[in-house]
Amino acid sequence: MLRVSRRMLWVGSAAFPLHNITMVDAFRLKPDRGSALGRFMKGLFGAFVIYVVINLMAGGEARIGDNGNPALITVLIIVVLFITFKDLFAEDKPVLAVQVASGSTVTVTLPNMEELRQIAGRIAYAIDNPEAEFTAVVHQYNTNNYGPVANLNGGQGNTGFKL
Repeated sequence: MLRVSRRMLWVGSAAFPLHNITMVDAFRLKPDRGSALGRFMKGLFGAFVIYVVINLMAGGEARIGDNGNPALITVLIIVVLFITFKDLFAEDKPVLAVQVASGSTVTVTLPNMEELRQIAGRIAYAIDNPEAEFTAVVHQYNTNNYGPVANLNGGQGNTGFKL
């Protein structure tokens, strides 16, 4: 839930004074596929190392294929792919980012980009008009479903929420 009331922007249980908002923007967030590919390659290397260690401990030479144990390496590669699949093949996601003077950013999302642009316009209008109030239903950007809707990034001394 995102709400503007009495010169405050409420995002879930987090409150931000409207006069501290420095930027409001609706845009499509592209996933960091390069980082996901790097994690995949590290995981693949780790799977290979685990395979070699297990194969050596079994008393044989470290081999892949022919007389080795290809099932183990296949399972390890599938596990690594499963862990990184979401990040590697994620779609662009429409988000609304609200940055405050401290440098922190609150990010929320909706499936419809036009709705996010309208909400951004309403927040910008509320900054200049003290009597403006509204409420909008938004979704949490991060998908861990723990804690408040706000996803704070950056800022000095930002230690997150202490509940």
